[in-house]
Amino acid sequence: MEQLALLATRKKSAARLTRNSKIIKTIINAIQQKKGENIISLDLRKIPEAVADFFIICEAGNQPQIRAISDNVEEQVKTLTGESPYRHEGYKALQWVLIDYVNVVVHVMLPENRKFYKLEEMWSDADGKEHTD
Repeated sequence: MEQLALLATRKKSAARLTRNSKIIKTIINAIQQKKGENIISLDLRKIPEAVADFFIICEAGNQPQIRAISDNVEEQVKTLTGESPYRHEGYKALQWVLIDYVNVVVHVMLPENRKFYKLEEMWSDADGKEHTD
């Protein structure tokens, strides 16, 4: 899928993040505000091949919810941190939206796409943390 190809074409910035970084907390809160489900953050910092420091992955039950979550993430991150995404993909098909903040990449997916692509398995060496309300 084009979202995976996108990740291979850009470089990480020098800034290193932690799970307590404002941008990560803001993203997770924005997802929760729009009732995103099965939210997990993957800490990729110890994986040399990783294209980002963190992945944040969640599910949405339908395409309008994918749009609502994705729009809210971008709006909240811009408002509270001043950060704009380096790039985003998937807004036309609304099956899997990827929002790339360089060191943090957000994946908003339909459940069937998440099961098919298995990002958590692909990055199984990463430290994963589930986020619930």
